Amino acid sequence: MPGRDRSNGETLLEVNNVSLAFGGVRALENVSFDVRKGEIRAIIGPNGAGKSSMLNVINGFYHPQEGEITYKGRTRKQMRTHDAAAQGIARTFQNIALFKGMTTLDNIMTGRNLKMKVNLLLQALYFGPARREEMEHRAFVERIIDFLEIQAIRKTTVGRLPYGLQKRVELGRALAAEPDLLLLDEPMAGMNTEEKEDMCRFVLDVNEEFGTTIVLIEHDMGVVMDISDRVVVLDYGRKIADGTPDEVRTNKEVIDAYLGVAHD
Repeated sequence: MPGRDRSNGETLLEVNNVSLAFGGVRALENVSFDVRKGEIRAIIGPNGAGKSSMLNVINGFYHPQEGEITYKGRTRKQMRTHDAAAQGIARTFQNIALFKGMTTLDNIMTGRNLKMKVNLLLQALYFGPARREEMEHRAFVERIIDFLEIQAIRKTTVGRLPYGLQKRVELGRALAAEPDLLLLDEPMAGMNTEEKEDMCRFVLDVNEEFGTTIVLIEHDMGVVMDISDRVVVLDYGRKIADGTPDEVRTNKEVIDAYLGVAHD
């Protein structure tokens, strides 16, 4: 049901007074919100509102000039991308970032890199522990492939796949890292209605079956209102609303922002 709170009330992530600027351009200005463990949290706003910049701050790609991030109880000024991945934050991108010359299976396998414990020499020799570890990782990846219903393309080169399936493979690669927090940057962008319905179902299933906390950016307001527990709204880098889908959809400042209404 829209607005249903799937969280257990525990805060997983807090964004506290974050500001980010590129030269004289303010991408984010004093933004604060939290993400509860187990929820689907949407970030919405008009083009240029700072949504992707916020995801880049959370996973350490951008370092804010002001503010701090608290994740799993640890507060820091900035997060490094490697640390974010090691601590259970995975990410998909607005523009698909896959290895187009590799198969679906091999692309999803790259999401297991941080889980691999055997040293590089044994991996190169493919002997003993290295062979056993790779078999375990492949078995995990095969479960993801089954979950996402992409068995038929497991050996297909990703560059030959249609856009919607490439998006699903990218989701699979993120899931291969077994994230606690999954950041999805416009996962339904460019999809037709049927593809959007499939992706919505998979996002909900990831949240409900794996218990993964999800933060997503999405322009399709129907999707946002249907699958999100809470929504934070940005406009020109500022937070203008935060609440349930029902609260946000009736917020005058949000309506004005989407209609392009000027304020004195």
